[in-house]
Amino acid sequence: MKPFSNCDSLKNPSIFKISAFILISLSFFYLGKHWSDGYPQLIFFTETRYSPPSVSMSPNHDNPFNVSSLIEQNLTRAAPEKALSSAPAPTASPILSSFPPHPPPLPSPPPPPSNSLHRFGIVNENGTMADEFEVGNLDLEFTENWENEIENGTDTSGPIKITIKKFAFCPQNMGEYIPCLDNVAAIKKLKSTEKGEKFERHCPDVGEGLNCLVPAPKGYRTPIPWPRSRDEVWFRNVPHTRLVEDKGGQNWISRDKDKFRFPGGGTQFIHGATEYLDHISKIVPDVAFGSHTRVVLDIGCGVASFGAYLLSRNVVTMSIAPKDVHENQIQFALERGVPAMVAAFSTRRLLYPSQAFDLIHCSRCRINWTRDDGVLLLEVDRMLRAGGYFAWAAQPVYKHEEALERQWEEMINLTTRLCWEFVKKDGYIAIWKKPMNNSCYLSRDSGVKPPLCDVDDDPDKVWYVDLKPCITRLPENGFGRNVTTWPARLHSPPDRLQSIQYDAYISRNELFRAESKYWNEIIESYVRVLHWKKIRLRNVMDMRAGFGGFAAALIDNKLDSWVMNVVPLSGPNTLPVIYDRGLLGVLHDWCEPFDTYPRTYDLLHAAGLFSSEMKRCNMSTIMLEMERILRPGGHVYIRDTIAVMDELQAIGKAMGWHVTLRHTSEGPHASYRILVGEKRPRKRKLQDVLS
Repeated sequence: MKPFSNCDSLKNPSIFKISAFILISLSFFYLGKHWSDGYPQLIFFTETRYSPPSVSMSPNHDNPFNVSSLIEQNLTRAAPEKALSSAPAPTASPILSSFPPHPPPLPSPPPPPSNSLHRFGIVNENGTMADEFEVGNLDLEFTENWENEIENGTDTSGPIKITIKKFAFCPQNMGEYIPCLDNVAAIKKLKSTEKGEKFERHCPDVGEGLNCLVPAPKGYRTPIPWPRSRDEVWFRNVPHTRLVEDKGGQNWISRDKDKFRFPGGGTQFIHGATEYLDHISKIVPDVAFGSHTRVVLDIGCGVASFGAYLLSRNVVTMSIAPKDVHENQIQFALERGVPAMVAAFSTRRLLYPSQAFDLIHCSRCRINWTRDDGVLLLEVDRMLRAGGYFAWAAQPVYKHEEALERQWEEMINLTTRLCWEFVKKDGYIAIWKKPMNNSCYLSRDSGVKPPLCDVDDDPDKVWYVDLKPCITRLPENGFGRNVTTWPARLHSPPDRLQSIQYDAYISRNELFRAESKYWNEIIESYVRVLHWKKIRLRNVMDMRAGFGGFAAALIDNKLDSWVMNVVPLSGPNTLPVIYDRGLLGVLHDWCEPFDTYPRTYDLLHAAGLFSSEMKRCNMSTIMLEMERILRPGGHVYIRDTIAVMDELQAIGKAMGWHVTLRHTSEGPHASYRILVGEKRPRKRKLQDVLS
């Protein structure tokens, strides 16, 4: 083989191509170096197939170049004095325009899916996310001279929505306002008031209800805790002396400087409620307070000393009185920490179920029981449990004046026609017993009045239902009569559980026990984690009570409180079951205000209420009613779906509550949350402080 010569090597096409490529590369490098003078730090983006974009420096980094003449000729405005960024300059130089524009910045990570759940919290010193945090800031400038601040919003699916950012305070003269009982305009339009119609519910029309915050009286103080509150309350919290003036000599109430004191007496038991209760137990041993007799109704209760002293005997009493000339009897009762609500015997049924009370008591309640063929006593009969007792302490019982003796004879005649057994008259009091079944009613002569009610009459239908001049039939199966003694009845599924209109796919007894277990576990966690035994917890309302499991759990956990179990009108009427358990309650429609004074409850509990009522009621209507009846320093626990929580939080903040949102025990991905609201005491106007 003959070796290549120099000339032969040049004839090789590969060598020629390589040489040409090198020459062209050097030429482009020289041109690039020349024209990029003055911009020695160029940024290039390179990308490989398998790795994300990376950043590298130009090879001419830190090399000096002089392009001052070019700058003078071409730069139209001074460059900003800042670090080089990847954003394009506001005005491009012709020199820079010859280069490709900088690539756009790297895209941001995609947003999370709209249906994902977020968990919010704070990181503690150990780096752990904690969910015990506050939503929003407490407005320390919350004062009484607010006006409603309104924010308009649009919704493509409907009309304009109006959101209240801050609610104004009502006038000071509305400090004891009860919307459905203080509707003066509606009361003036009544055709007659001779039967007490003015003491019944007359609610404002839709859109004309409460839209402001009811103020506390000047000098309002945190209520005295139970059990001291049974005997004394702050004068400034219920600043009325009419009862002291009218009833001071009957041992009801007295004023001692800055307090009202309650000696425990009444019109017919001026020597004290304890002696009076002992007297009843002596003349009728079968009353058996605390075992056979557990639930009592006290009509015309005064300041509720009768019910207050029964509490120590394991008896709960619904103390009722109308809002009449004896100012604020029910407000005094609730301030003491005793179960009570405003109600009157007039033309409609009271809001309690049939066979609710083991004993009904009337001590000088100023009710004419025999008027209109005894229609008012027939209402007592409807609510009295089979075999229950009616106790009447009044002047016709013990006085021998002609008019009073005639009233006594009328009472004996009426109760006989009602088949009540006259048990005994002793001293100031007379006691009757209701029959156990319908046999006496059916054996009466034909034409005897009052007649039995129709078979299809529902004695538990009470919402705006007129009184009926007939005797409520007792169930032939004995439901309502066969309740066990206290405390066993608290956890025994009652017979009437089977008769309520309630859709259930499993045994109702199983549902009853499951609800009790469910609330017991929750209350145990509230006591353990949220320290419920350290907060004021006396007057409690469960706004959607079901079978009363929440109230039963408070008793099981030895929380010294009583519960007003409210059964909403929009759901199944479980109220008979609640009374058969030995608890108190009332039927109510939350689209209307509740019949109680402002500042009467320490805790309001609502489980699933808003998600069930949101199509019927404005949520702010219910929240403002909660604000009205909640005491300063009181708490609200709302357990409901995530869908309603944003609006509830906004309303709570607009009312000045301190609001927090918590997860349920199911964890952060559950569909429920717990909203905790605290009604903080509020600052007063400067002129009020100086007055």
